[in-house]
Amino acid sequence: MHGLYAASRTLILTGLTASVLALTSGSVQALPETSDPISRFLQDRFTQDTSSGNAPGTASSSRGADQLLDGVRQTASDLVLSAMHFLGVRYRFGGTSEETGFDCSGFTRHVFENSVGLLLPRRSSEQANAPGLLNIRQDDLKPGDLVFFNTMRSAFSHVGIYVGEGKFIHAPRTGSTVRVEDMHQDYWTRRFDGARRVPQLSTGTGTPAPQR
Repeated sequence: MHGLYAASRTLILTGLTASVLALTSGSVQALPETSDPISRFLQDRFTQDTSSGNAPGTASSSRGADQLLDGVRQTASDLVLSAMHFLGVRYRFGGTSEETGFDCSGFTRHVFENSVGLLLPRRSSEQANAPGLLNIRQDDLKPGDLVFFNTMRSAFSHVGIYVGEGKFIHAPRTGSTVRVEDMHQDYWTRRFDGARRVPQLSTGTGTPAPQR
């Protein structure tokens, strides 16, 4: 498991470095397509910076790209990679650690606390309504967003972490382990309840989540 985590981290950070080099060299050109969701996240952030007046190739844009790279490494990429570290950990109702196992909200709470320092509420429904989180449309999902589902005939009864490419990582149910699944599967599509983004990962989109 640890070997997979280290390899994934190396691949993603290599992709981030390549993206920064491409973005900061020469004139403005169309960005190459990439299948790496973290690299695309960096590209999206950098594109927003250039629209504010910092054209690629300038000293200010180079500094901006360095800052973005550092920021992404410390937020979205570390959060997703931290979540991936727990692939295969068994599900346990009420579980909040790798040693005891996780339930769905125990898993998201542990990942967010240990990667971005945010202590989420304990229950998934409480996480969905936590003050300060942004309400995100499904077509605006970014790696690190919380995704919620109605799996027990109750709103926000299940939660996971979006990792990109329509996939999310979660602790599913008794008898299973932490794993990645496709949100486009009919089961999850019919039960999708919404998404939330923490301010540390905000790209300036979204609205404050409604409080219940």
